[in-house]
Amino acid sequence: MSIAELISKKSFKDLIAWQKSVRLVKSVYRVASQFPKYEQYALWDQMRRAAVSVPSNIAEGQSHKGIRDFVRYVRLARGSLAELETQLLIAHDLGYVDVPVARALLSEIEEVSRITSGLIRSLEQS
Repeated sequence: MSIAELISKKSFKDLIAWQKSVRLVKSVYRVASQFPKYEQYALWDQMRRAAVSVPSNIAEGQSHKGIRDFVRYVRLARGSLAELETQLLIAHDLGYVDVPVARALLSEIEEVSRITSGLIRSLEQS
């Protein structure tokens, strides 16, 4: 059975990339909730949107029938991870996130990024 057939028979909830990205969303929400209230509709909101976009794109992509579409959506998820990393670095520079918390979140972002890159490679090789 090819990776394409295997993935098409699974739910998006079975994908490690989706599971880890949902955990990342929860971490981002916890961190962003500590931002100053005046950031609620600015950086705070942007970070939450970028984080939620990752598992959402993975789920949407997996629901499509074609591998090419799935790869496109996983790439969009990876782009959202880059946005989130940028926003986290800005939040740190502004003093909203201290070094240990920033490192922990960056580690989660890097892990999800590696997993999504691996998923893309697997899909493209099938």
